[in-house]
Amino acid sequence: DFLHHPDKYAKIGAKMPKGVLLVGPPGTGKTMLAKAVAGEAGVPFFPIAGSEFVEMFVGMGASKVRDLFQQAKQKAPCIIFIDEIDAIGQKRTDNAMGNSEREQTLNQLLTEMDGFNADDNVVILAATNRPESLDPALLRPGRFDRRVPVELPDLAGREAILKAHAKKVALGDDVDFHTIARMAAGASGAELANIVNEAALRAVRDHRDAVSQANLEESIEVVIAGYQKKNAILSDDEKKTVAYHEIGHALVAALQSHSAPVQKITIIPRTSGALGYTMQVDQQDKYILSREELENKIATLTGGRAAEEVVFNQVTTGASNDIEQATKLARAMITRYGMTDEFDMVAMETVTNKYLGSDTSLACAPETQKYIDAKVVSVVKEQHAKAKKILEDHRPALDALAKYLYEKETITGKEFMDILRAQTAGRD
Repeated sequence: DFLHHPDKYAKIGAKMPKGVLLVGPPGTGKTMLAKAVAGEAGVPFFPIAGSEFVEMFVGMGASKVRDLFQQAKQKAPCIIFIDEIDAIGQKRTDNAMGNSEREQTLNQLLTEMDGFNADDNVVILAATNRPESLDPALLRPGRFDRRVPVELPDLAGREAILKAHAKKVALGDDVDFHTIARMAAGASGAELANIVNEAALRAVRDHRDAVSQANLEESIEVVIAGYQKKNAILSDDEKKTVAYHEIGHALVAALQSHSAPVQKITIIPRTSGALGYTMQVDQQDKYILSREELENKIATLTGGRAAEEVVFNQVTTGASNDIEQATKLARAMITRYGMTDEFDMVAMETVTNKYLGSDTSLACAPETQKYIDAKVVSVVKEQHAKAKKILEDHRPALDALAKYLYEKETITGKEFMDILRAQTAGRD
C-alpha cells in the first residue's frame, strides 16, 4: 500500500518503513512470502542471497551492494529481497581475525539504508533464521526495524497449506486434510509440500489414479521416520522384543490422563534406523504443557524399556532414542521451566539458535550442575518406575496387544483401544 499510494501517508506525515526482517525456522516460506509481497505490490523485485555479497577480495562485496542499490533507486518504487542476510549481517567484533570483507560489506549496507531519501520508495525485505547473530546497527529503527515472525504453522495453517499444495494433485474421495494436519504437528510448509508430493508418488507406485487418505498417512510416516526397509528381516526374538517395546509405549500413554491418543503402532523397520514406532496424535495444537503432562511424556518414553524389563527381564539398545528424549525433557523441566521447588523460577540454561535446533548452554556453578544432573536422574527414574508399575498391573493387556502386533506388524489406534477395552473389561 505504501508503494502504491505514498500520497496518503505523506499527507499525514508518515514515513515509509525501509526494512522488514522475516524471521523463522527453515521451510516456513519466508522467501515465498517476500515473492508474494512483491507480486501484490506489482513493483520490480530484486532478489539476492546474502552469500552472493561475500567475495574473496576486500571491497568487492561493498561494490556489489552499491550497484544493487543504484539499480533499485532507478527502478523505484521497488522491493529488494536479501535472503539469508546473516551471511553478511553478523555482529562486528574487535577480533583481529575478523572477516574484514564481510564487515565492509555490512558497513556499506548500513550506509545505503541510511542514505535513502523519504521519496526513494525502495523497501528492503530480508530473511534469516539466526536473528540473534545479526549486528544491532542493522536492527535499529530506520533500518530493519520491523520484524515479522514466520513461525511453524498451527493446525488451521497446516490444513490450508496442505489444501494449497493438493490443488495440483488428483485426490480420492476419502481424503480428510484435517486428520492429516493433526498427524503432521510441528511440520513446516516445505515438509507439508513434501508430504503431498510423497503421497502422489506413492499413489503412482500403487497403480492408482488418485491420492488416497492411506497414501497421505503413509507419506507422513516417511517424513517422520523414513521409508520402510523391506529387506530388513528381524529374527523372531528381535521382532517379539520390538513388539513388546512399542506396546509398552502405547499402553503407558493410553493408561495415563492428559496423554495424546495412540494413532498407529508399527514394528516395520524404517530407514531412519527405527525398528518400530508408536504414533500419538493430539486432537489440537498445544502451546503450553503442565508439569503433569511433561511427566506423563517422560513415563511414555520409558514405557518401551519398562516393557522389556517386565517381560524379558533384560534391557536392549532399542531404547537409545527414548532415553535421549526423556533426558532432554527432564533437564528442560529443571533448568528452563522452573518445575522444581529447589530452583523456583531461576533459569539455569539458556537457548541459543532458537530456529536452528535450539542448542542450550548452562549458566550455573559446577556444584549446581552436579545437583541438576542428580535431579534429572531422579525425575526420569521416578517416571520409569511409574511406567513399570502400569505395565505390571496390566500384564494381560500387554501380552495380548504384543501378540496381536507381532502377528499383524502394524495396528491402528482403534484396534489397539478395542483390545485394551476388552482386556480391562475382562479384568473388571
